[in-house]
Amino acid sequence: MDYEAMLKEGRKHLPKSVLEKSRFEIPRVMGHIQGNRTIISNFKQIADTLGRPPEHLLKYLQKELATPGEIKPKGLILGSKVAASMVNSKIRDYANKYVLCPECGKPDTKLIEQGKAYLLKCTACGAEIRVT
Repeated sequence: MDYEAMLKEGRKHLPKSVLEKSRFEIPRVMGHIQGNRTIISNFKQIADTLGRPPEHLLKYLQKELATPGEIKPKGLILGSKVAASMVNSKIRDYANKYVLCPECGKPDTKLIEQGKAYLLKCTACGAEIRVT
């Protein structure tokens, strides 16, 4: 069997998600500043797109933005004025650390809690990476 035939045979056994070239896009933050607070109305949509619990994303944002926050029915309320560009930047950092696979770059990952650290398991390529 020549190389091309072996390659075609191998590709038949790969999951379809490995061969897809779809673009992963994180929704931009939508919200407003009200007094001394920032309200992000599409927070749950962003967490759903990332495939992560809103509480985990909130904890990351609170630490990175150094501000208190809470999830309400109308969205996320941050306890200080924060520019949308800063929130978008921190969400992008979160996606790079806790969502996108470092091996193949796909967002098809699961976050498994292991004590104080997390294991990022990719369902596309099978990689397992420990993240803190």
